Amino acid sequence: MPLYVCGGGTIPLLLEWLRHGMSMGAAAAFMITGPATKITNLGAVKIVLGSRQFSIYLLFTILFAITTGLIIDLSL
Repeated sequence: MPLYVCGGGTIPLLLEWLRHGMSMGAAAAFMITGPATKITNLGAVKIVLGSRQFSIYLLFTILFAITTGLIIDLSL
């Protein structure tokens, strides 16, 4: 389920999830994808970039978040 909470509002939510077993890598991925997938940001990016580059933007965001999360989890 997509969820966007502003950066400062995300910290207490993530702290609680971390206390309940969320990995640090998943928390980092969540922090990366939150601002990148806010609906108003997505709308602006699509208008500026067009459909093809917008798809590349989404793919890059997802892959970067997954890669970052995996690196963090493997390094801890």
